[in-house]
Amino acid sequence: MATLPSKAMAPLELGWKPEDLPPFPAIAVRALHLISGTDTSLLELCDLIRSDPAFSTAVLRIANSPLVAFSKNITSVVQASMLLGFRRLKSVVVTLALKAYLKNSYSPLLQSCWRHSVATAIIAERAARLCALDKDFAYTAGVMHDIGRVAMASFLRETYAKALEKPANQPYDVLTIERQIFGIDHCQAGQSLANVWGLPVAFHSTIASHHELASRDWGAPSLLGPSCLMADSLGFSVVPYRATQGYSDVLAHFLEPARHGLPAFDGDLVAEIKNEIDVIESV
Repeated sequence: MATLPSKAMAPLELGWKPEDLPPFPAIAVRALHLISGTDTSLLELCDLIRSDPAFSTAVLRIANSPLVAFSKNITSVVQASMLLGFRRLKSVVVTLALKAYLKNSYSPLLQSCWRHSVATAIIAERAARLCALDKDFAYTAGVMHDIGRVAMASFLRETYAKALEKPANQPYDVLTIERQIFGIDHCQAGQSLANVWGLPVAFHSTIASHHELASRDWGAPSLLGPSCLMADSLGFSVVPYRATQGYSDVLAHFLEPARHGLPAFDGDLVAEIKNEIDVIESV
């Protein structure tokens, strides 16, 4: 199993200051605390969503989309929360929050980051369900795992895009390139943002170590590394690696129930992921 290079912090050549970056939407931070079990107020989350017209509209569009396929028209956030379920609503909010965070700096690179994150989330959720693990945590961790790369691609846009033009055989090569240019890699950057934004501790480790495949934790967090790798193998990669593993090779990295329960061939899974991404992008 592969292990990550040392994460010792080097001097930040380009002055990485996470506290100077725009904060993650407050609604999503609240939802993340709800997901991690530090709060349980559905009414408070609904009130937060209703206080933001853009989020309210997006949640209602998701609730009325083919992705959910309710038999009747959903007209209020409270109604959506009751029909979606509390846990599903929280995941929807975090997904929409990442989309909103990208809105003012969208580019082809950021679109790739967005699609990779959602693909990773869908795969992690499906694997967690097969393993009888927390599928909501797995999905949300998948959405959030690359937030460091999203921030670097947003606010160090030209330099980061040029960094990704350098040849890379595998994900660890990109981390090395990032540290050489910025003094920090996107895993470290994401962890620093998680600290500044006050995200629940449960998400810090998945953000910091999502390129690790070897893990002592056999819970939902252990699914993030293989899910990220599988998203790459299915064509939802941010970086065109020269040595991307094939689908059947990536399956071997999952826990046994997921390894045998995920599709033997990749076509159906690709179609499912594309469909969900298309729906979310349309809202």
